[in-house]
Amino acid sequence: MEYKKENFKIKSWAESDRPREKLILKGKSNLSDAELIAILLGSGSREDTAVSLAQKLLNSVDNNLHELGKANLSELQKFKGIGEAKAISITAALELGRRRSLSEIPERYQIVSSNDAYVLLSPHMRDLRTEVFKLVLLNQRNALIRVIELSHGGIAGTVVDPKIVFKNAIDNQASCIILAHNHPSGNLTPSQSDIQLTKKIVDGGKMLDIRVLDHVIISERGYFSFADEGMI
Repeated sequence: MEYKKENFKIKSWAESDRPREKLILKGKSNLSDAELIAILLGSGSREDTAVSLAQKLLNSVDNNLHELGKANLSELQKFKGIGEAKAISITAALELGRRRSLSEIPERYQIVSSNDAYVLLSPHMRDLRTEVFKLVLLNQRNALIRVIELSHGGIAGTVVDPKIVFKNAIDNQASCIILAHNHPSGNLTPSQSDIQLTKKIVDGGKMLDIRVLDHVIISERGYFSFADEGMI
């Protein structure tokens, strides 16, 4: 049986098998070294797809990225399909990887108390005239990953979907979360809906092994902590 040449081009593959699409659909960690290099190459040659060209490049150094990083532009351009521009892209990417491995990991803001959460969030929440709900994502050492605004409501309240809470936590690989919202009225007493929502998210977190450390209510008068009051 004779196969048409275009069947071997990346564009004819299933979308999940194309390097760029695969990165978008499955994440960068699911790509092989050859697929990542293929993204840098952008295209192959008449004889090779970008992936097969990347595989040839890796085979020349026994699949050792450290050795590939030693190659100069001239050595990279010996491969048919790799011109100066592609050689520069590969060299720059490998150099960035080398510098990243040498750089120190910056210390992240660590939250070990309700006051730490308040200090982080109050400048952005205490003077607002409408209610905002934020999600604080932390790693297993209680170090800050990021803060996400989940909803922006009116004076009386805002609606938060627990599914969105956990989707954000999972997407950012968070081990712990802190819930936070403001009370524009200045009243720091949690409403019944605040209590019910907190319980629902705490229960969901137990099933997903994501700890809910606190729910902090912020106003211009200070803050209320569910954890400090033994409500979590």
